[in-house]
Amino acid sequence: MRVEGEIYALVDALPQLVWIARPDGYVTYNNQRLIDYLAMTLEQVEGDGWLAGVHPDDRQRAQEAWQSAIQTSIPYEAELRLQNGASGVYRWFLVRGVPRRNAQDTILHWVGTCTDIDEQKHIEQALRESREELFLVMETIPQLVWLARPDGFLEYSNQRVVTYLNVPLEQFNGDQWFSFIHPDDRQKTRTSWQTALRTGQSHEVEYRLREGKTGNYRWFLVRGTPFTDAKGRILKWFGTCTDIDEQKRTEEALRQSQERMSILMTSNIIGISVIEGDQMVDANDTFLRMTGYTREDLRAGSMNWKHMTPPEYLARSQQAHQELAMQQWMAPYEKEYICKDGSRLSVVVGAVVIQQHPFQAIAFVLDNSAHHELEQRKDDFISMASHELRNPLTALKLQMALLHRQLAKQGIQASELALSRMEIQINTITRFVEEMLDISKIRAGSLEYIQELVDLDTLLREIADNMQHSHPSHTIVIRGALQASLMGDRDRLGQVFSNLLSNAIKYSPNAQIVEMDLDTSSEAVTISVHDHGLGIPQEQREKIFERFYRAAGPRQQAIPGLGMGLYIVAEIIKHHGGTITVDSTVGEGSTFTVTLPRERNA
Repeated sequence: MRVEGEIYALVDALPQLVWIARPDGYVTYNNQRLIDYLAMTLEQVEGDGWLAGVHPDDRQRAQEAWQSAIQTSIPYEAELRLQNGASGVYRWFLVRGVPRRNAQDTILHWVGTCTDIDEQKHIEQALRESREELFLVMETIPQLVWLARPDGFLEYSNQRVVTYLNVPLEQFNGDQWFSFIHPDDRQKTRTSWQTALRTGQSHEVEYRLREGKTGNYRWFLVRGTPFTDAKGRILKWFGTCTDIDEQKRTEEALRQSQERMSILMTSNIIGISVIEGDQMVDANDTFLRMTGYTREDLRAGSMNWKHMTPPEYLARSQQAHQELAMQQWMAPYEKEYICKDGSRLSVVVGAVVIQQHPFQAIAFVLDNSAHHELEQRKDDFISMASHELRNPLTALKLQMALLHRQLAKQGIQASELALSRMEIQINTITRFVEEMLDISKIRAGSLEYIQELVDLDTLLREIADNMQHSHPSHTIVIRGALQASLMGDRDRLGQVFSNLLSNAIKYSPNAQIVEMDLDTSSEAVTISVHDHGLGIPQEQREKIFERFYRAAGPRQQAIPGLGMGLYIVAEIIKHHGGTITVDSTVGEGSTFTVTLPRERNA
């Protein structure tokens, strides 16, 4: 009893909560520290009374673990929360119980301790929450994120990496990730990574990484940073892969652009000048050679685009420079420069703004002399050929009319169809010749116009009747009335609407109706010609009014024509102060709308 009392005295002196239980688990003793902590009496703690001080969420688990230890004679260990009887606060304890045996290996009793681990548990919880927050951040940020061991073994990546590579982590962890790098980038990447592992310094490299689903490579900026402990030992490597593919492509495009610009600047084909206001402040050798100026002239400020522009081109040049200031680029246009020796140079000029403050633009100049001369020769040939063809065609038409009358007098009808077909073909050739002659006159600025009062309603119905007679396959429907007379050239305006109706019929071979809508206001009259035919693609609509342009496509190309009619139409409308526009849907048809100002009412 004396020894047992000494043991209890020693147990009470220990800085831990200590308890003793019988072999069946019945608690028979608790040291004073345990009694004081629970603020319970010895009688309350005896047996399984101690369970009342255990947190309700831990109670069943602690009891089951204790019963299991008693039944198996295996040391008991559990983490649970015990309530401080004085404050009511629960603290975490590590509870351990060890069986004490005699020489025959029979359990005499259980001796146990309760060690306060509350601070440790809170630290673990904080670490766990911190780790969860870290992984949450790693999964949230819009980058590929990875973790590696101190030796460089890749052991974790966020879902973005898995999704990008399109394989599970097991297939690219360790150093398997090297196989996903572009072959041309692997060696430099491996060298950079090994250097970082050897020196412990941050790692940064750019390489191309293969996208699993498409097999395409994209550029990434890869950074790896070491996490170290208080002694400077590396615990982990934290890394990110930032997609810089667009940036790299932009850099490459800029590099190529600079190379192309350098080629242009040294080109002996295209002249280039840099403009600030009216002054040319720089130019390549080609532009200087084209205009006869020298670099000394350039430095002396002798090259001014206004002074180098002939008077007849000055208005168009100033308009182009206004466009340049407003929209940052100017559409190429034709003009002439006055060279240093006073001669003239025909050129095509285009320009783009390269900076706003101070305003600076770069102009591209192409020598147009040969093309201008060729165009002039072509116009001269068209004019000459048109005149030369016009006389024999007139004579041929007269001979056809004479032959037609003679056969009619003789009562010969068998050749009537053949003569009609010949007459149609002659009329077609005549129309082509007349159009070529008109184009020649337009180019020379000598197309004749007769000013007279034109009754548009009468004119349009005459044209519609003539077209209806010559094209019975289609019905021409006129809706509305203009009730207006305009000052203009009746024949030329008739030429406009004859062409539009002819085109509407020609380009709607499978339709039966062509419509003409007439509308008027106090300022203008509007005539719209609508067909239900082939339609014109969007990208071709602006070009159809150009000289000799024809809409592309196998069905359009199969329809005869030289692309002159709409060019002539646009010029006639322009001369009358009007506009012509087109709205079209492929496969559904086109609408040509002519608007003419009401300069004078009847």
